[in-house]
Amino acid sequence: MDSTKDIAKKGITNLLSPKTPSIVDMLLGRGTEKVVDSETLVEEIKDRVHKSLNHEFMYSAVTEESETFLRGRVLQSMNMAVLFVDLVGSTSMILNLPKEKLATIFTTFAQEMAYVIKRHDGFVLKFVGDAVIGYFVAEELSTSVANRAVSCAESMLKIIKVGINPILKSNSLPELKIKIGIDYGENTIVRYGDDLQEAHVDILGPSVSMAAKIQNLAQPDQIMVGGDVYTKLHGSVQEYFVHLDLDKSDWSYKSAKTKKVYPVYAYVGK
Repeated sequence: MDSTKDIAKKGITNLLSPKTPSIVDMLLGRGTEKVVDSETLVEEIKDRVHKSLNHEFMYSAVTEESETFLRGRVLQSMNMAVLFVDLVGSTSMILNLPKEKLATIFTTFAQEMAYVIKRHDGFVLKFVGDAVIGYFVAEELSTSVANRAVSCAESMLKIIKVGINPILKSNSLPELKIKIGIDYGENTIVRYGDDLQEAHVDILGPSVSMAAKIQNLAQPDQIMVGGDVYTKLHGSVQEYFVHLDLDKSDWSYKSAKTKKVYPVYAYVGK
């Protein structure tokens, strides 16, 4: 029998099988909430990536909407799902690729992941090295924000594999792999400085740091979510995830609510 980690490693295979329904397909079939068709996203992204590699397209900044949203809510606390998507193997690329190619790959990755977040009604908080941080605000304690976050993550994996990587490969550039971590909770909006328009704004809360830690656990091309995300997913979406029985040496972080080790779930398909 496969171990829990072996099962988690196999998750991406299920995700990308054309015979296996995805979370996006399932939510589209339910028709109960807004869902972005990943096939449409793939075609849009292919066109931009082709043009970007041929220097026919320049990406624009994508964090302004987040800054405007946060700047008007400084010191407020809000429930949100936070998503970290990290590029795997970036150190090797930095050491081995010419600067121009490296810049093209990093820009393409960051901007396209940001685009997917925005298309799923999320906000792009910032770029941190080779990671992109997004968040999805929950007006009410409902399943919708969690469903949107995981369907966004699933779309990211598909877009990397069938939208971006074939184009990179055809241009003799290395293919990309990513790791995604998502958590849910209350975060406080802070401003660093007195300038109402220019001072840096950010979000602080346990779900931000937890999402980063969960992402570090993931295998390449894998989604992992915290227990507070999992419990807010629709039951039919929960079936795509398996609870990980992690060794305490790998994971010992405790839930602020239960004081027990915080549960983590990995995407494994259906």
